[in-house]
Amino acid sequence: MSPQPVLLVIAHGSRDPRHAATVHALVRRVRAARPGLRVETGFLDFNVPSVRGVLESLDADGVQEVVALPLLLTRAFHAKSDIPAVLREAPPRLRVRLADVLGPSPLLTRALERRLYEAGLSPADKSSTGVVLASAGSSDPEAIAVIADIAREWRHTGWCAVRPAFASASLPRTEDAVRALRELGCAKVAVAPYVLAPGFLPDRIARGAAGADVLAEVLGPAPEVARVLLERYDAARLPRVAALGA
Repeated sequence: MSPQPVLLVIAHGSRDPRHAATVHALVRRVRAARPGLRVETGFLDFNVPSVRGVLESLDADGVQEVVALPLLLTRAFHAKSDIPAVLREAPPRLRVRLADVLGPSPLLTRALERRLYEAGLSPADKSSTGVVLASAGSSDPEAIAVIADIAREWRHTGWCAVRPAFASASLPRTEDAVRALRELGCAKVAVAPYVLAPGFLPDRIARGAAGADVLAEVLGPAPEVARVLLERYDAARLPRVAALGA
């Protein structure tokens, strides 16, 4: 039996040290959930090791196949342009398969609820609580539409209301969505950051949540997030997923 492909988790990177620490914590959870699977981490910017450096190291180790998994929640610029460009420069002996981004997924919605309950809400609060689904934001219409769809579907699980908000590039901002939910008459307002790790934009979300009753933590190394990573890895191993450069 040929060895299973190495899982290369590709994170954006940040000057904020909390970002890399959270990424590494998530990767440790993935490793614990799948003993025997080699999992590596590479960053597009700001942090080391770089994606290119990890690919070169894997090639030097004699690795033949890699599943590259974008640590992203939507298909926007990094997923559509930056990551494929970096992977096209991989050593020619490496067979690289590109997995899908993490979102949307029911598991991520479950992780959002986990964070809200950890922040102090209970299932009994759902019908009287309005939730702001606060994402980093994007200029990509496809990514914005996905966030709106997630908010609409999540609303149908019993919340008073769910409104999307964005920390950059798009409107409304978190504070505007909080205000709108107050005006709607929700007894409580909670902000659920739809982001994976702390950093500049999550901090902006937190500032916008000043008028809310509850601010959840970022998704981070939630067990549901680790499960999504492994689901994307397994799907990328299927023959129907074309290898880059094939």
